[in-house]
Amino acid sequence: MSQNSPAPTEPAHTEGAHLPAEVRSRLQQGSHSILVDTRALDAVRQRFDDEQAAALGRYLSAAQSPNTLRAYRTDWVAFTAWCQSENRRSLPAEPIDVAVYLAAAADTVTDATPARWALSPATLERKAAAIAAVHAAHGLAAPTRDDVVRMTLRGIRRRRRAPPTRKRPLLLDSLEALLEQRPAPAHPSGVARRRDTLLLLAGFAGALRRSELAALTFDDIAVHTDPTTGAPLLTAQLRTTKTDQEGRHLAQVALPRGRRAHTCPVCAFADWADLAEANRDGGTPATRALLEEATEPAPHTHRCHTYTGTSLSDGTAHPLFPAVTRHGHMGERPITGRAVANLIKRYAQRAGLDPAAFSGHSLRSGFATQAALGGAGDREIMRQGRWRNPRTVHGYIRTANPLDDNAVTSLGL
Repeated sequence: MSQNSPAPTEPAHTEGAHLPAEVRSRLQQGSHSILVDTRALDAVRQRFDDEQAAALGRYLSAAQSPNTLRAYRTDWVAFTAWCQSENRRSLPAEPIDVAVYLAAAADTVTDATPARWALSPATLERKAAAIAAVHAAHGLAAPTRDDVVRMTLRGIRRRRRAPPTRKRPLLLDSLEALLEQRPAPAHPSGVARRRDTLLLLAGFAGALRRSELAALTFDDIAVHTDPTTGAPLLTAQLRTTKTDQEGRHLAQVALPRGRRAHTCPVCAFADWADLAEANRDGGTPATRALLEEATEPAPHTHRCHTYTGTSLSDGTAHPLFPAVTRHGHMGERPITGRAVANLIKRYAQRAGLDPAAFSGHSLRSGFATQAALGGAGDREIMRQGRWRNPRTVHGYIRTANPLDDNAVTSLGL
């Protein structure tokens, strides 16, 4: 930490013990969403009633995604705690105070590696966005619009010029290396084996984000027939995505039959659905019995050619990827996006790869890079990955083959 700059308080693990009493009191009295003006809701209660105010509060809280709210809440708590320690006012905040806070945060370094900055420019910009969002929610002008804040952020970006840290894409050979590290097919590890097989293959073939994988239910998956080949085909409907958080477009992703059985998303779905049906009907004893009776198919033997679907697609939103315990118990709640990322890292480590080099995004970026290596054009990649900006896809294509469509190959060297 800089010796000359005040450091912002970062509540890394809790919002309670290390916060000033005034901040704790405000958090306890406030709403669950920092982007809801509690004073406005009080006015609704006075004009209408508690039930109508509660209904309004629920919908106002739903205006932002849970991930955004968690990040903004953490950022706002840190800023409020810093203001309290510096005898400054957080709401409304003075622009110069916000600028000093961001500058102090920019100078913060990690305890383990003093030469390494603790916060990236992108994180600092998010902190500024959180401060602006809270002010806007309370009908106040955003202090971050002032020139002193904007110039401070610009200066931080210029002083901290560095290429963004990108996680490695999971290409097909790496994906297969991860699949080879799955646990044994017998009970209890066979439950996680089947779930994780589908997760890895669907995430890769569908270019899915970790949050999209975690949100899928059996109701979102439909079994169709490829009109060209007659082979089975899965479609996954994404109700909300990072770029469509209101679910207006209801994007659909195709998961075709794989050329090989062990990398076939349809076979993996059929195997997992059978196990999930057994769990629904008979709990853990039923899943144990199914796994004990099952035999591993030959590597080139598909089981999906006659598959027609699952009774779990019944409108009750059974999570497609529930949490699974080490005892093989299948939970009722879906895994989180963070759990998806941790799963990829865990398999990468088992495969002898550097887990720090991979993330939940590695499946999505792996699809784009592998598709580019296979000769797919940017339009085709954009369609499956739901990318709207061709420049994003061009980046993956350049990563896959920097000589593709490059005049340097015509120099005659």
